[in-house]
Amino acid sequence: QVQLVESGGGLVQAGGSLRASCTASGFAFGMYAMGWYRQAPGKERELVASISSGGITYYSNSRERRFTISRDNAKNSVYLQMNNLKPEDTAVYYCARHRGPSLQTSPEYWGQGTQVTVSS
Repeated sequence: QVQLVESGGGLVQAGGSLRASCTASGFAFGMYAMGWYRQAPGKERELVASISSGGITYYSNSRERRFTISRDNAKNSVYLQMNNLKPEDTAVYYCARHRGPSLQTSPEYWGQGTQVTVSS
């Protein structure tokens, strides 16, 4: 079955960096778009960034590119590099497998999430 396991969250001071990782299993990783989403307390889950099977990326906030999504198909993994973190970035970050290879597909499977907490 599809499994997505996130790691790399933690507590960091404002201005710091973290790298979240998601390791996938149970499907042909290279054939699917992947995404990173986050959910802050009391808010809806939102897209942070996504990457197609071919490596095309999309960012929900393109004006302030502090985050970078990447993938390593040989390792069945997708990453989210988070730089210059702000307290408002505090959330549970989820990895998701989308329904197909393109960025236009929606998320279908979710990991358990990794907590990112940014202190001021």
